[in-house]
Amino acid sequence: MRMREPLDASIASFLEHVRNTSPSEHTFVSYETDLRQFAEYLGELGLETADAVETATLRAYLRALFGWGFTKSTISRKLSSLRGFFAHLKKRGALQEDPTRTLRGPSAPKRLPRALSEEAVERLIQAAEKGENPDRDRAVMELLYGCALRISELADLRWENVDMEERWLLVLGKGDKERRVPFGACASRALEALRARGPVGPWVFSGQGGRGHLTVRTLHRIVTALAQMAGVEGVTPHVLRHSCATHLLERGASLKFVQEFLGHENLSTTQIYLTISASWMKENYARTHPRATLSD
Repeated sequence: MRMREPLDASIASFLEHVRNTSPSEHTFVSYETDLRQFAEYLGELGLETADAVETATLRAYLRALFGWGFTKSTISRKLSSLRGFFAHLKKRGALQEDPTRTLRGPSAPKRLPRALSEEAVERLIQAAEKGENPDRDRAVMELLYGCALRISELADLRWENVDMEERWLLVLGKGDKERRVPFGACASRALEALRARGPVGPWVFSGQGGRGHLTVRTLHRIVTALAQMAGVEGVTPHVLRHSCATHLLERGASLKFVQEFLGHENLSTTQIYLTISASWMKENYARTHPRATLSD
């Protein structure tokens, strides 16, 4: 019967392989650190050989790393070290199965939404006034940015769900959930101008000949065309929604309000907007911190 290789010997064999194949000292140190930490964890479980490690053991280890406060990127690196270690052992016949083969790493961190500056938004709205259909385009911009509507919510908006007197929209959001969204004076003026053109059909943004409403694709093209006119790059309807949420928080709106305003089911979805612009943070620090400026 083949002797079971002690874990320390397996790690030493792998590190020797890394030393011989990688010129980077940083890579070697990372592998060594990650595998020594893993060996210490296995020792606490009473596991002394690599072939005693199962996929469930590795999943428990990843959960422990989260509990110890490691970031997702660091955990992903440690998992990469373990993948290399077990793949090496299997290749040289020390293991029959690689326990990392079906193991999934931590999901990548969500990318922060891009927010336009208030000045860039103003340029977009000014561009809307210079196009072939200024009343329509101005209303599109005022509702996407001013009310943070999703593009599908904008397309489905009916006049019967627009309360011009009280300035409320009744919006059908994700999962067919209705929510009431307030709108301000700028959006009110744009909607009044759009409705005054007549004849008024059931849809706020009617399609050609009044048949149906403008499609999501058409509304998207309107936004990107205005962005091109204004010279603002990377603009989509959803970027306008992100920008609205960010600007509300920067100006002091509560997170709970922004959650309800956007129609987020979970507050955690809204919390991503708390990452605000560096310039805004620096401005507020300089204005409010007692040690930010030199006194005479």
